[in-house]
Amino acid sequence: MNPHNLNQWFPLPEQHKYVSQLQGRVGLTRRRAEYFVKLWAYLLLKQQYQLGRRLSEPLTELDLPEGFVPCTHREAQEVFYGNSDRGSDRAAGMMIDKFVGLGLIDKKFDGSTICIRVKYLLPNQSSLVNNDTVDLFPDAFNPRVDAIPVATFLTRYYNWIDNKNVIVPQRIARILRDWAKIYSTSMRVLRRCDTQNAVGFYVLYPVSKESEENFFLPPRKTLYLALDIDVDPIKMAPRHDTSCNAIHVRGWQIDFPYKSKPNIIMMLTDAKNTLIKMLADYPNLCDIYTIPLHPADQQLVYSLGFQNISQDLQTSLHWMYISLDKYLALDFEQKLSNLNFYS
Repeated sequence: MNPHNLNQWFPLPEQHKYVSQLQGRVGLTRRRAEYFVKLWAYLLLKQQYQLGRRLSEPLTELDLPEGFVPCTHREAQEVFYGNSDRGSDRAAGMMIDKFVGLGLIDKKFDGSTICIRVKYLLPNQSSLVNNDTVDLFPDAFNPRVDAIPVATFLTRYYNWIDNKNVIVPQRIARILRDWAKIYSTSMRVLRRCDTQNAVGFYVLYPVSKESEENFFLPPRKTLYLALDIDVDPIKMAPRHDTSCNAIHVRGWQIDFPYKSKPNIIMMLTDAKNTLIKMLADYPNLCDIYTIPLHPADQQLVYSLGFQNISQDLQTSLHWMYISLDKYLALDFEQKLSNLNFYS
């Protein structure tokens, strides 16, 4: 079994299905999840090849390999990085150790090479489908009840995008509660109908006139929820401030198991209604800015008609803009009709 043939035996669309199901696992960024799925598939295919068992090509499901399977750091390097210069044998070994620490695999040395056993089995499909069929409804953010749960899944989201900072949910919860004291109208959640738990959240942050210059500076400097800084670079405009023109979408996320197109459309529609209410408090609102962090978020905002206005040369982040009037006129069902969200 040649590592270079892995994508032939287990195509990328099938890999993506497994990667998306790993989202939200603590300590597992998107890149790590991609490498783990590749390693899992490679060990399964290698073992079946060594045992002389024929597998149908391509694979659509992964089973656990039986026991330990030999795998050198050189093999792992080829599985993870292919022909690129991104990683070395040593980097591959460190990635394997990371998977051990996360409880995804076991490893041992058989006297001549490293052997690996895959421990983690994804939830069965029925449990995944159940989350898709749970009914949600939009509601006001309650800082006494929702701050900790929302901060927890926002932290998982920031970790998933490979953020290198140490993000503490309690810090995010404190910030959300502080914002709610000033202006809670723009803070909303999606709740489960059965448990009332918040599983989606957004905040439409009214920006003071003096902070608008941030929308034309490097985006990484304004990620207040994901940065360990004491002073918020973007100030909230007081209610009835007629000089307030801009909304900053400072938080927008649906917890991973519930991130489906119907739920996304539900939250977009609720945001439209919230913006209409905000016009009573900020009558001159006309601009909406956001920083999409995840590739799926970038796909979403482009589909809605946001424009790229400012690129960060040191990262892949950029400011996106749409006018308030255009957003209020959108038909979300039509705009998202051709989008597929696997993550």
